[in-house]
Amino acid sequence: MSQIQPVRIDVVSDVVCPWCFIGKHRLEAALALKPGIAVEVHYRPYYLNDWIPREGMSREQYLTTKFGSPDRYKDIAKRVTAAAAEEGLVYASDKIKSQPNTIDCHRLIRWAGSIGKSPEMKQRLMDLYFTEGADLTQRDVLVQAAADVGLDADEVRAALASDQDVETIEQESQEAKNAGIEGVPCFIFAGKFAVSGAQSPEYLAQAIERIASGEADAAE
Repeated sequence: MSQIQPVRIDVVSDVVCPWCFIGKHRLEAALALKPGIAVEVHYRPYYLNDWIPREGMSREQYLTTKFGSPDRYKDIAKRVTAAAAEEGLVYASDKIKSQPNTIDCHRLIRWAGSIGKSPEMKQRLMDLYFTEGADLTQRDVLVQAAADVGLDADEVRAALASDQDVETIEQESQEAKNAGIEGVPCFIFAGKFAVSGAQSPEYLAQAIERIASGEADAAE
């Protein structure tokens, strides 16, 4: 009797994407709706803003470059804040003073996978950025975040000072764009089909169930 494999869900997203912040919470709610279905969630890197320099930039400069001015972002921020609040999340856009390049964040998520803590690492970084307004360009902030989820602070500090996994992250993020992913979050189920956007938990749960049923049929 063959064992049915868990449903693999690849989540292509960025830690500074507010809809990815919301989408992660909705995916977790979807998983709770289908407790009898085994899943494996893998977080894949994506650059929401691949033009931001490695050292990051001020939030004001970023909003001016992307939207024309910080004022033009206010209505968008209100909608996102309301959507986040419906999920029990806090999007405190007024606290965000810096816009980071996220390659180091993606490296932390990858390294946290070695102890099975990628989701926790991603959540910690998102909470720091969206809710606390932390500067994710600061090495000390990243090291502390890594330590918060159980990684060794000294090892992380040394790894961040190196080029470890930089090429791998760059390659994976480029592969996502080469595959036609232009908006995130993007949920890829068992490598068979993709769902784009922060869809409702019910919608995502239905997708999980469809894939699980298909795999079960194939195994019989």
